[in-house]
Amino acid sequence: MATTINPKMVAYYRVSTKAQGQSGLGLEGQQTAVEGYARAVGGEILKSFTEIESGKRADRPELAKAIAYARRSGATLVIAKLDRLARNVHFLSGLMESKVDFVACDNATANRLTIHILAAVAEDEAIRISERTKAALAAYKARGGLLGAALVGSRLTDADRAKGSAKGNAKLVSQARNSVADLLPEILRLKASGSTQRAIADALNTEGHKTAKGAEWTSAQVCRVLQREGITSVKTPETATA
Repeated sequence: MATTINPKMVAYYRVSTKAQGQSGLGLEGQQTAVEGYARAVGGEILKSFTEIESGKRADRPELAKAIAYARRSGATLVIAKLDRLARNVHFLSGLMESKVDFVACDNATANRLTIHILAAVAEDEAIRISERTKAALAAYKARGGLLGAALVGSRLTDADRAKGSAKGNAKLVSQARNSVADLLPEILRLKASGSTQRAIADALNTEGHKTAKGAEWTSAQVCRVLQREGITSVKTPETATA
């Protein structure tokens, strides 16, 4: 049974000054590969995102934008080369959680199925490491070593619980930000120019942008985006009742 190719595509490029020279596949090479793939399968690149990666950064802001745009537009995320990206935890987890279809030009089979396999391998290795760690700790405890709450001052405090709760809330905020990562610069630009929340929502809808759930934008949703960025706005009747 033939696989249907999604004609809507979002390109993601990754470059760094060191990697370009070592891999031989710079930005132009990646663009050529992705554009060639799109032409070969009759696809259209709706938008492209370029990550200028620093070795000191673990996050991938442009990847978050690419995934957010692809998810809302129902497009496939396309990259030129999988290699190092496939070994990056943030890249893998980001794709898995996004549920966005994925294709790598240098490997026709590198799609969501590939990501599942890579994630399964990584998970299996994590389990093996965990088992070895547990065995080592059990042996240590058998020799009289103290672990966990048995150690003086190691019991979970209210402050520790508060930190855990804050961490969980921070993750939710991060996920919400990632869902509109590609639109945030435009929302902030419109806000800075004096546009109201209603006007910003109308502008996003006019340009065909949808929310993470595929709905049209409202001033209430724009308000929530701004509030996550620490920008307080005067509530309109719509936002007050949302």
